[in-house]
Amino acid sequence: MPPRQDVLDFYRRQSRMSDPGPHLDALAALPRDIAALAKTAQGLILHEHWSGAYGQTLSDERRSEVHLRALPAMLDQILAHDPRPLAEPRALEDRLIGNCRDFSLFTVAALRVQGVPARARCGFGAYFERGKFVDHWVAEYWSDARERWVMVDAQIDDFQAGRLHPDFDALDTPANRFLAAGIAWRACRAGRKDPAAFGIMHMHGLWFIAGNVTRDAASLTGMEMMAWDCWGAMPEVGEDMNPEGLAWFDHLAELTRDPDVAFDDLIAVNQDDDRQRVPPVVFNAVRQMSETV
Repeated sequence: MPPRQDVLDFYRRQSRMSDPGPHLDALAALPRDIAALAKTAQGLILHEHWSGAYGQTLSDERRSEVHLRALPAMLDQILAHDPRPLAEPRALEDRLIGNCRDFSLFTVAALRVQGVPARARCGFGAYFERGKFVDHWVAEYWSDARERWVMVDAQIDDFQAGRLHPDFDALDTPANRFLAAGIAWRACRAGRKDPAAFGIMHMHGLWFIAGNVTRDAASLTGMEMMAWDCWGAMPEVGEDMNPEGLAWFDHLAELTRDPDVAFDDLIAVNQDDDRQRVPPVVFNAVRQMSETV
């Protein structure tokens, strides 16, 4: 059953993070099929943690590009490196240094320009490390033809596919290969999954999943924050949550499980509850400093 029309209309509109601003015409000129849009993103962005595999050595200045939070600043940087139209792929050394969230935000913004309902999802990919669910973002768009949301991992280009050997089409990523954060939370709370398998690098556990539940809920209501932005009820690193905290994330995870059905409640909690509402200043956990959103 399709979502309500007002829900689809909400996801057609640009968010505070995805609005291209002065670059609207540049995005409007992009191809209109999802495969070409994913290729476009891959030709503009280089994932920070994959850069070495592509033979690139990054300076600290280039690495700082991953902290560009909103799309206009990202597009400004892309065009500063190479002013050609966005549909033309850049040399590796001229691509924006970003991560999975940036591939997803770009794809979502381009789809919204075309009038396609789209949203970025925060969760975990099951296809990066055997037996692990790695911190990850994908894009999701509504397909009238398929009458469902379709998940797209725009980061997985031919080079990465050759390394990862995914057993699925990245343009239609199955829900058992990318677990939205709320699904991961519920599976771990029910004992079906091990929280220690969820995270990135040395950071794993239920506390980490809770942070991604917060980010996914924010993204579903138009605040696609960076992967290390922290605020509200997010636990501290390694924190053992008390019963009240567990109950809160049980509730938030349930809202994100079927966001179309829970849409009104998601909007309300993101607008009215200090545990979830994105404040004017958040904590950048990579830079270890507070930043204005």
